Amino acid sequence: MRKMQSVEADSCVENRISSFPDEVLERVLVFVKSHKDRSSVSLVCKDWYSADCWSRTHVFIGNCYSVSPEILVRRFPNIRSVTLKGKPRFSDFNLVPPNWGADIHSWLVVFASAYPFLEELRLKRMAVSDESLEYLARSFGNFRALSLVSCDGFSTDGLAAIATHCRNLTELDIQENGIDDLGGSWLSCFPESFASLEALNFANLSSEVSFDALERLVTRCKSLKVLKVNKNVTLEQLQRLLVRAPQLTELGTGSFSQELMPRQNAELESVFSHCKNLHTLSGLWEVSALYLQALYPACTNLTFLNLSYAALQSAQLAKLLSSCPHLRRLWVLDTVEDKGLEAVGSSCPLLEELRVFPADPYDQDAIGGGGGVTESGFVAVSRGCRNLHYVLYFCRQMTNAAVETVVRNCPDFTHFRLCIMNPCQPDYHTNEPMDEAFGAVVKACAKLQRLAISGLLTDRVFEYIGKYAKNLETLSVAFAGSSDRGMQYVLEGCPKLRKLEIRDCPFGNAALLSGLERYESMRSLWMSACHVTMNGCRLLARDMPRLNVEVIKEDENDDTRAEKVYVYRSVAGPRRDAPPFVLTL
Repeated sequence: MRKMQSVEADSCVENRISSFPDEVLERVLVFVKSHKDRSSVSLVCKDWYSADCWSRTHVFIGNCYSVSPEILVRRFPNIRSVTLKGKPRFSDFNLVPPNWGADIHSWLVVFASAYPFLEELRLKRMAVSDESLEYLARSFGNFRALSLVSCDGFSTDGLAAIATHCRNLTELDIQENGIDDLGGSWLSCFPESFASLEALNFANLSSEVSFDALERLVTRCKSLKVLKVNKNVTLEQLQRLLVRAPQLTELGTGSFSQELMPRQNAELESVFSHCKNLHTLSGLWEVSALYLQALYPACTNLTFLNLSYAALQSAQLAKLLSSCPHLRRLWVLDTVEDKGLEAVGSSCPLLEELRVFPADPYDQDAIGGGGGVTESGFVAVSRGCRNLHYVLYFCRQMTNAAVETVVRNCPDFTHFRLCIMNPCQPDYHTNEPMDEAFGAVVKACAKLQRLAISGLLTDRVFEYIGKYAKNLETLSVAFAGSSDRGMQYVLEGCPKLRKLEIRDCPFGNAALLSGLERYESMRSLWMSACHVTMNGCRLLARDMPRLNVEVIKEDENDDTRAEKVYVYRSVAGPRRDAPPFVLTL
């Protein structure tokens, strides 16, 4: 009886929810921008599901093999913008072999038929060929925005095709790709009548570009807001570009080491003083302290300063930061040392995000020689930047007490990624494991969504994570744990976990199979150099047929060990383009 009453009540609620006219509901859903919120909306009832299908114009796909393009276009017929991710994130560390997959071309063929009005495509870790870029440029007449991040397989010839055929292009963003740079002539392929560009980023290309073509392009594009050039653009050339585009809001400079006459230096400073709208600054390749002060007038309104290619010393950083009162995001190299981070703490009270990268990750003598950053700089930042909620911190030594102090000062972390570069490094003061450090993070930071752990770690840290990290979505683990129980703590205790990335840990079949009830609610699991066997993977595939269980086999002589395992949910079934070294179980 109670069950019948419950069903009737649910039916009444659904009727009330779905009583909106379709056109009203679709107009309301236009204002729901988050892909997570849109997915939640589609689960409310059948009418809302239908309204979401017809009204959605942008789709985010976190794993290109979780769905097929055919399924996508059947559900969402009016898509204008697609964001698509391909290879696992550990491909950034060369753990995924070349030619693994994630080719964009089959998607483009389906899109050309179903989405002829596609305007925007954002790809990350996808395989993209020149042929695919040419196909894209010729198939979508109103195409406007292309972003390629950490993709590979294409050359500047593909960019030339985009420049030639995409007459309505507003954004071209090329970041950290494995691109075959055949020269800078591709910029000359933009027609002389072309003037719609609003964002151009080619900072990571290596060859010299045609500066005359770049200057003409910048001059024509009066709505250009974002310009990030590569290190071959000189200070003198940059000055000429800024004279023609004082309206920029984001600037990535070229090389900052050219020798200038005093008059040229004064002119450069004058040009920067007219850049009143800048809120993002990056580049500064090979920066010279002599010309750094030319930037100061343009720093007043900066909210994001990316110095990840500028090997600044602490004194240089301190002077620069004194001109950046509104900074909220800062990326630096560890050449700034702890003194530089002390300047961050004293000059950047509004800072929300800090990333500290290693200038030379293979320099084992950095600490002994007085270089790099330590726990001292980390603590100094936390004392002065109480709004900090995102940190990525590469260092070679750390203590439990320092991390406990950091999270006590900044309890609102949503992303905490501490990378102690020497594997299995203990607290260098006490020689104890770093368990208590990350235990303090998950206890103090209730909003924590992403966590990367490192150093000498036992199962105790995973017990802490499972017990306290109730909002954790992504966990990255390397060289950690004592037994299968460590991984089990996480799978049992983190209800919102979506991505679990593990390498070089002592987790075996028992750990892998303990997640049977969790994997379908997660986006993916990656395990490499662990103690998982082929039999364990076969058991997982047998018991969870809706999961794709893939094993990357690079050693043909080992039939028992599963060296690299990638598990993900998919409504499309096993992928059809797996290379011979990828076994789908």
